[in-house]
Amino acid sequence: MNEDIRIHSWPCSYYLDTSKQWVSGRLSLTPVAIKFTADKTGELLVNFHLSSISEIKKESSNLIFSSLTILEKNTKHWFSSLQPSRNVVFNILEHFWREQLLSSQGAGAEAAALQSTKGKELTGLLTGSQKRLEDTAKVLHYQGEQFDNIMRGLHKIEGDMDVADRLLTELESPSWWPFSSKLWKAPLETKPKETATVSDSKNQEGIIIRIPVIITHRTDSNVKPGKLTLFASGLEISDCNSQVIHRFESKDVDDIRVHTPYEISVRQRFIGKPDTSYRLLSAKMPEAIPILEMQFSKKIQFLEDALGFVGARKSPQVDLGTSIWQAATGLLGGVVQPSSPVGGREGMDNDQVQLQKQEKISQEEAKELKQILKKLKGLALETEAELERQDEALDSITTSVDRTTLSIDKQNRRIKKLT
Repeated sequence: MNEDIRIHSWPCSYYLDTSKQWVSGRLSLTPVAIKFTADKTGELLVNFHLSSISEIKKESSNLIFSSLTILEKNTKHWFSSLQPSRNVVFNILEHFWREQLLSSQGAGAEAAALQSTKGKELTGLLTGSQKRLEDTAKVLHYQGEQFDNIMRGLHKIEGDMDVADRLLTELESPSWWPFSSKLWKAPLETKPKETATVSDSKNQEGIIIRIPVIITHRTDSNVKPGKLTLFASGLEISDCNSQVIHRFESKDVDDIRVHTPYEISVRQRFIGKPDTSYRLLSAKMPEAIPILEMQFSKKIQFLEDALGFVGARKSPQVDLGTSIWQAATGLLGGVVQPSSPVGGREGMDNDQVQLQKQEKISQEEAKELKQILKKLKGLALETEAELERQDEALDSITTSVDRTTLSIDKQNRRIKKLT
């Protein structure tokens, strides 16, 4: 991810301590830093890393009202006249600062506990691939349940069409025909009554991912922190107390716009009343966007500032996945058979040979990689089987719909003759 990408910028004033005066300019936020650029000179007056911040506060005094202060190491930076408001800027800056601290602490603890090795790097990459494949399997499983519900509905429609056909036959029969009343009454008495089998998917389905977000409703200038939860059936926006603000079912979402890798908007259109729209900003949004893209492939739109993100994510990852798999299997082979000469293995890529010469992975790392690869293989087979089943279900649904359409047309013609 490009660390120089600008997430947000706000017009404001910065107190320049050297000249004891306020300077107008723009306060900018990037994924890892805060910057302030003067309007008149274009000079970069402030530029420091988020991890170096000790405190962000809303302050005021007799001379400075509605100000925002950022304590960076031993230097206190004052910002005032923030637009659209001090609360908006504070909530967004605090969100990214806290997420940066959490990620830094996690990375620091991992580095302190264990020195980074190629085996750990591969384990992390493969674990991420496993997580994405599990998310895909959840979505496919939910889609499979939807197909099953559609098939049950179509079967019921076909049964109703059979009953309607018998009724029409009764109406078309002459009044003197002695067996006309038995054509449809007997099947109605013997036909078992279908019971509803629709389960509460909201209670059964699992959470794919949940991330902290900054929420803006429609075009309101006020923002508030909350959470975005992605399910296989849709997405849910809630506040910090886990109270649901709004839930979008998959069918309710009309479009999702990706403004930047960190900001999206979700909209549901209505006729005759305002659309329901939410704008969501999060430091963890790059983790959710691939899942949204998979669930709403025909409804998601990447705007200009996000095109670089989707291009960088899609094109190299195909090669990345292949290289991860090759490197992992090659390294595992080198550990399992350390006595075999590396250069003598057929089909081995030169990069892998060089990698094995430079670094070895431990037996524990090799064992862990084997387990992950085994799970990945099992998930891939299950996903492939589910896709094949859904293809067959789609064919059955198409055939059933065509058959029902023909039956409806035929019965319409028969009804016209009767009338």
